[in-house]
Amino acid sequence: MEPDELAELRTMYIFIPPDGQTWNLTFPGLEAILRRREPDAFIRIDEGTHGPVTGTSMDFEITLDDELLEGMALLSPEGVTVKDATARSAATFALWLRNNAVPAGMAMVFNTAWGVEDDLPDTPVPDATRPRIAAAFMAHLVEAGDLD
Repeated sequence: MEPDELAELRTMYIFIPPDGQTWNLTFPGLEAILRRREPDAFIRIDEGTHGPVTGTSMDFEITLDDELLEGMALLSPEGVTVKDATARSAATFALWLRNNAVPAGMAMVFNTAWGVEDDLPDTPVPDATRPRIAAAFMAHLVEAGDLD
């Protein structure tokens, strides 16, 4: 697959803390961060059917680089996803998440919907620039989709 074709592939990117660690993610905290960026952002918290923690999820939208992205957050397992994203838009989101929601000094790992389907392990998000993060995401897509 050509690099420009690979760059346009869209899938869900999943961002979580490394095994045994936590970001102490809360829906009110994430909502406050999103509202500081976009006061009228779409945010919906679903309390689920089994109480305030089990089965809860938060759906949201965020605009980054003039692109509207849809996301979801879970408390258990703890993590944040961005749906239907290119490697570049996912890298932009990962940087935003790291700089605004992940506690300073904490690591972040990722996978994709394709990687989960292929049982690929979670991979650290590089502490790097957006182009380097996007390159890591594209390498993951090649591995997950046998696209080379």
